Amino acid sequence: MTRFTAPVLALCAALPMASAAMAEEPAAIPMTYEMFEQGVSHLDMAVCPVPLAGPERFCRVSAQSEMLNVFVFSENGDQPLIGYQSWPADLLNGLMD
Repeated sequence: MTRFTAPVLALCAALPMASAAMAEEPAAIPMTYEMFEQGVSHLDMAVCPVPLAGPERFCRVSAQSEMLNVFVFSENGDQPLIGYQSWPADLLNGLMD
């Protein structure tokens, strides 16, 4: 286990509240991109999905339990996590045909 295991577990507990963090004024969730990068398998996204897009933000995606989970981070300061949204992975059906 890494020193970031506890924060990653805290993130999992906070995820149901994180979607509310995407209001007009995002509230930072106590996880930085550095912590996320070391503790969560993910892919970088060139752009954030439309519902999560905004200035001074970047997104990362992970797959878990047949869901695509997109995490939104601020580009400012310690790059805190400011939002999260999930979509069913079956949205990708047909893309590889």
